[in-house]
Amino acid sequence: MMHLMAESPITAMGNAMDLVGLCALLVVLGVIPMVGFDVFFQIFSHLKKLRMSRQDIRDEFKQSEGDPHVKGRIRQMQRAAARRRMMADVPKADVIVNNPTHYSVALQYDENKMSAPKVVAKGAGLVALRIREIGAENNVPTLEAPPLARALYRHAEIGQQIPGQLYAAVAEVLAWVWQLKRWRLAGGQRPVQPTHLPVPEALDFINEKPTHE
Repeated sequence: MMHLMAESPITAMGNAMDLVGLCALLVVLGVIPMVGFDVFFQIFSHLKKLRMSRQDIRDEFKQSEGDPHVKGRIRQMQRAAARRRMMADVPKADVIVNNPTHYSVALQYDENKMSAPKVVAKGAGLVALRIREIGAENNVPTLEAPPLARALYRHAEIGQQIPGQLYAAVAEVLAWVWQLKRWRLAGGQRPVQPTHLPVPEALDFINEKPTHE
């Protein structure tokens, strides 16, 4: 201090400024590690919380997967989606075979693309009623043939070809559909709906109560 007092005012002021600058530099150098550590700690804490959040989500999902209510809801949503897709295919059908009180099965056949007719939709109860309604809205021919409708409903799956044992019966139905289309274009005598279709008795389940889907 005495040294500073002995110097000229300008020199003393310069030295004082240097001293202040040095002190400020030392303070900054002391603070930087503290700030760096704090930033690192904050980042580490955030990442740890993020990992815990993701783990919590995974744990909650695993727990919910085992919940019977959640499983039931998922199955219900899957069935609803499948039913919507099925109903969207009804207008593509060539004919809808009905057991008027219970079942409806919509069939499609393209001789250039398919080796056998396939089922595009089927249902019982209210689902069958909706299939018939959509068919009527799209001018899809319908045929009341209870034994064939029951056999198709039980033994043919949606999107799959009909069983070989039902080829003969369905062939008669499709022949009638072809005649009906010609009649609608050319007129004349309306084709008579086929009756007594050859449905194997083993494929019919007349005595079984239907499930209302």
